[in-house]
Amino acid sequence: MSDSERFEYSLVAQHASESGFLPHLPLILTNKNQSVNASGLLDTGATVNVLPYSLGLQLGAEWDPQAPAITLTGNLAQFQARPIVVFASVGKFPSTRLAFAWTQNEEIPLILGQVNFFMEFDVCFYRSQRAFDVRPRN
Repeated sequence: MSDSERFEYSLVAQHASESGFLPHLPLILTNKNQSVNASGLLDTGATVNVLPYSLGLQLGAEWDPQAPAITLTGNLAQFQARPIVVFASVGKFPSTRLAFAWTQNEEIPLILGQVNFFMEFDVCFYRSQRAFDVRPRN
């Protein structure tokens, strides 16, 4: 991919077998003049981006019970979620706005899904090489 940046898969399991490596993308999230270094799991099967509760708090977000709720599915269906839009800096690229379902679940990773990470970035996976390329959409 031209004009892309390459990232390595991260070892996330205690064992060093091939299944322990996943595509985690380092990024900086910014909201209300507060920034957090984070690592997002690239999940092409996730419909939405998902932000864990503690990261939202670190970004200065306030859980408003009156805010519109987002209904999550699968393993996250039992948790409440609220919409939040933050700026994300990925590698050498300009900052872009990402929309998240901010969930009260603390046990999940930061998930980068179809809406709207994969709408803003093209990603090419090279699983056999434990690498992936990322570039902003044209």
